[in-house]
Amino acid sequence: MAGFFGLFNYDKEGPGISKDAPKKKTIVVFFEMFFRNFWKFITINFIYSLISIPVFTNGMASVGITNVARNTARDKHSFGISDFFETIRKNLKQSIIAGIINAIVFGFLIFDIYFFFSIKGKFGIVGTGITLALLVTFIMMGYYLWTLIITFDYTLKQAYSNSFKFVFLNFKYSFLCLFVNILILALNIALIYLFAKYWLFVLFIELVCFVCVYPAFNALLIQFCTFPSIKKFIIDPYYAEHPDEDIEKRKRLGLEIEENKPAENNTSQEDEEDDGVIFND
Repeated sequence: MAGFFGLFNYDKEGPGISKDAPKKKTIVVFFEMFFRNFWKFITINFIYSLISIPVFTNGMASVGITNVARNTARDKHSFGISDFFETIRKNLKQSIIAGIINAIVFGFLIFDIYFFFSIKGKFGIVGTGITLALLVTFIMMGYYLWTLIITFDYTLKQAYSNSFKFVFLNFKYSFLCLFVNILILALNIALIYLFAKYWLFVLFIELVCFVCVYPAFNALLIQFCTFPSIKKFIIDPYYAEHPDEDIEKRKRLGLEIEENKPAENNTSQEDEEDDGVIFND
């Protein structure tokens, strides 16, 4: 396998591509995929931002853009807008409930940070520190939540529980996503201060860039950083014991499959799909 953590098969055979061609750095592959799909992402980003304006509907927008980003990161074809809305339709109930839960939790944590920060002394310092840690953890849980919802047949409780576990199982890359997002925010703030005389114009440009570029960029980054861990801890262990299940679904996710028993794979495949762990159609 080639690519990130041996998960993404970027050097697979194809026209003009040698099987033994040198493997590209992950960051190179990431930007190649992002710019290759740049114009498709602009439309997706605009719809994502529009749906997210009512905060409680952000969950719907998140599952849609996560599916497009997941397919792109897996080097699988995506129909863009149609896939975006089809994913929302299939995960409508869970995405709405999760969006409401997230909005309430974020609101509660931000209020608590403000409350403890206004208190002087050790109690305020400790309270602020604990609440900040909870906020950071919950933000990083979001890097996994939407992928788990659209990929696996989980209850919301299972999705949140596993999201929490993955924050620490894959902490290095959970933190990398957080760091990149903080860096982007810091750069935007710095530009406003550097061009304070034209701050309104700079802010307008930044808002346009956010709407047109950021959501898909962030979603694609999250997939590069998190899906290898999801594959390692959920998908691989199950299919090591059940190698002949969910063949088609695994192919649609771009997972390499060693089909040592082709005759068995052709028998009763439809029945096997429903018995598989996990995949959420």
